[in-house]
Amino acid sequence: MINAVPQERTPVTVRVDRWRAGLPPDAWPDAFPASGEVWRRDVFAVAEACRAGVASPRHLLAAVLAWAYGPIGYGPWRAARSLAADPDGKRLAYALEGVCTPKPDEEALRTAYRRFSDPNHARLPWLGPGLFTKVLYFAGYRRGAGGVQPLILDRVVAGQLPAEAGVDRRNGWSSEEWLAYLRWAAEAARVRRVEPDAVEMAVRPDR
Repeated sequence: MINAVPQERTPVTVRVDRWRAGLPPDAWPDAFPASGEVWRRDVFAVAEACRAGVASPRHLLAAVLAWAYGPIGYGPWRAARSLAADPDGKRLAYALEGVCTPKPDEEALRTAYRRFSDPNHARLPWLGPGLFTKVLYFAGYRRGAGGVQPLILDRVVAGQLPAEAGVDRRNGWSSEEWLAYLRWAAEAARVRRVEPDAVEMAVRPDR
């Protein structure tokens, strides 16, 4: 079982009944908490099952989006549109193939980011960088491995980062901005002797 993620303050509240009703039957992960209290560890568990071939990329996307949207009412609607654009999960699998390895390197992260950004590769409706970096985080983060790790970059995080992180505060960042942020977080984590995602959680006030 995935342990609790250090620095995580509270779970996200999810209306499981609405999500199950709003998504295709094959997309909802069976092992997701029925209580509606979703922690990062719960999404990591789906990612781990996906890498093992027990869960599908569609299960992972549904889990990530449920955690990302939480109680927001339009979450299931938008998630359903993202999933409908990739009914067999092939675009998701293509985007994630390089990050589902034992330790993704920077080139694998760059490639995955660019594939999610490109409509000719794996771009999906309602899945911009603020959401697909969440997918990359859960799929590619390797706790305890150190170094550059995929992290979430959304408007909340971007608005709190210092200039030296190399990220513009607008919404819609390049792969190189994302990698600059990952390198900055990796160095900050090394200095503080914490995990890189603890750096991300420290700058965001919402969760």
